[in-house]
Amino acid sequence: MTKSIYSPEMIAVRTWLRSERLRLGLTMRELAHRLDRPHSFVQRIEEGDRRLDVVEFVWYCQALGLNPQDGIDLIHQAQSLS
Repeated sequence: MTKSIYSPEMIAVRTWLRSERLRLGLTMRELAHRLDRPHSFVQRIEEGDRRLDVVEFVWYCQALGLNPQDGIDLIHQAQSLS
């Protein structure tokens, strides 16, 4: 079994979160400030060096103005493709 950090599901979520950050015109530092976390927190997640737990995922979505359910739906879609 593939580690979850490298799974198609996690890659889909990571890609979605990054693209939404960019769509909003936010830098990693600006998002990190919204999350009250260091810049490296966002960087490591986007680069795939760190996974998000479920609570962090919700916080991340809220900081971007996203509905966490949309991310869950992406996970289901990625599962059906693999």
